[in-house]
Amino acid sequence: MATPTSAPVERARIPREIWVLVASAFVIALGFGLITPVLPQFAQSFGVGATASAIVVSAFAFFRLIFAPAGGSLIVRLGERPIYLAGLLIVAASTAATAFASTYWQLLVFRGLGGIGSVMFTVSATALVVRLAPPEIRGRVSSAYGSAFLIGGIGGPAVGGALGGLGLRVPFLVYAAALVLAAALVALFISKDALRPAPDAPVLPVMTAREGWKDSAYRAGLASGFANGWANFGVRNAILPLFVAANIGKEPWLAGAVLAIYAGANAVGMNVAGRLSDRVGRRPFIIGGLAVAGVATAATGLATTLSVLVVLSVIAGLGSGALNPAQQASMADVVGRDRNGGPALAAFQMSADAGAIVGPIIAGALVDSGSFAIAFGVTGLLSLLATIPWSKARETLPQETRVAVATPTR
Repeated sequence: MATPTSAPVERARIPREIWVLVASAFVIALGFGLITPVLPQFAQSFGVGATASAIVVSAFAFFRLIFAPAGGSLIVRLGERPIYLAGLLIVAASTAATAFASTYWQLLVFRGLGGIGSVMFTVSATALVVRLAPPEIRGRVSSAYGSAFLIGGIGGPAVGGALGGLGLRVPFLVYAAALVLAAALVALFISKDALRPAPDAPVLPVMTAREGWKDSAYRAGLASGFANGWANFGVRNAILPLFVAANIGKEPWLAGAVLAIYAGANAVGMNVAGRLSDRVGRRPFIIGGLAVAGVATAATGLATTLSVLVVLSVIAGLGSGALNPAQQASMADVVGRDRNGGPALAAFQMSADAGAIVGPIIAGALVDSGSFAIAFGVTGLLSLLATIPWSKARETLPQETRVAVATPTR
């Protein structure tokens, strides 16, 4: 007697609209990577120290932080697409103005104002990914989106370091053009109708940060987001180029090369963790990523040669890459597809921005008054401490989803 065969399991596919966001993310990251290795040196060209140079990076994150609640509200009122486009154009205008700054204070203001547009397009993009991604492949979608940022980030710092040789202002003009290109991609290939719900579709209830706080995974995500913002969006971008110039070599391309190597390792870790977190869960990659990145970051300030710094950057990049897609997918699990998560996701983004504000300022002060080793040591320790709330948090990936994804297609 023949035994019945189970129905084939169709592999979920990434929607077209998400691939457009992925392409846009690549262009944005490529441009952002251009200015990363030259921004601290550009600030110091006005005769300021490490702390004031780091404040330029923090100012960008500060404006992101204070505008995040308004950004979440605008998404609820106007929708993700117009807020995404407006955010890109605001950052483009700010970046172009930064290229023409004639004083430190102009640089600080122009760069800081770009944070308003930045939080608009990052929160709206996250909300789009949450809404459009099939639940069973959220990790893979987060990996694809994050990898686009990192692949762009691989080439960006190296090219930016080379462009810095033509003048520290040139990378900012190129980045502004890249942002306009990214906005054009989304405007052309993601229509209003593609994101408009069906006429009979119910209005999605809004998930607030207060609701999210009741979830142990959301609370742990705020902690890891803060640590990640401090280490990878703040200290690494603001302090590492200064560390390279002071201890390895003053050529702009050196800092760009080290940041590009970190981004490359980050992309590898993100690709692997993004897929596996859909099978085995989010927590192992979040906890492991924080631990690995924390140890490598703490040791970075002790590097005395380029080869040692490269090895530590690879390890830190792999750890951070394991963390990010699992963390983003976990936040998407918390929100779900049946709610508008703009306010809750904006609060999560605020935690990362808060870390990116405080981290460079404290690290810069530690460099001015102490050493690079202390600055990187404190940064690494913070990532290690962020593993504690995650060790007590719930696993957000449902058991049935793990089973469905792990079942092979016949």
